[in-house]
Amino acid sequence: MTNSEEHKAPAAKARVMYRAALARDAADQAEVFYHAVMQGAATHYTLDERRAWAQALPREASAWAVRQALYTTLVATCDGRCVGFLEMDVTDGRIETLYVWPSLAGRGIGTTLLVHAERMLLEQGVGRVEMEVSLVLYERLLRRGWENLGEQWVERSGESLKRYRLSKPLNAVET
Repeated sequence: MTNSEEHKAPAAKARVMYRAALARDAADQAEVFYHAVMQGAATHYTLDERRAWAQALPREASAWAVRQALYTTLVATCDGRCVGFLEMDVTDGRIETLYVWPSLAGRGIGTTLLVHAERMLLEQGVGRVEMEVSLVLYERLLRRGWENLGEQWVERSGESLKRYRLSKPLNAVET
């Protein structure tokens, strides 16, 4: 997906577009991350766990702009604002992060970001993708063909957070 290439999401009522991240998306990414953790994960993690998780990455645009240089980053935008994003390491075949604005969760935005990422990985010759996921995404991804490679505990600011290591074979699909 190029910076100018955008695709409509058929499942969303609002006009959601998908493209490669731009520097101007970094501030929105910081807010999406923060709110997805603090609000979106509220039914799966305690307040202390969510605070520790949210503190793991700075809530400032410059930090997210640096991450754009480290990872291939795809964004979902609505009315020109980033409302979801996915970061991946194409070389390692890994999805590093996937976050969607909490009020838009469950509308297919994260799924569409994953579909685009999987296509990009396939185009680069990657046959399997891996990702560590929170309890928020775990069940949804299992239903979408991801395999559980094991439970993990990660420490963030003195809090232990449960997550899962998942993997999925990538297969070319004719469209």
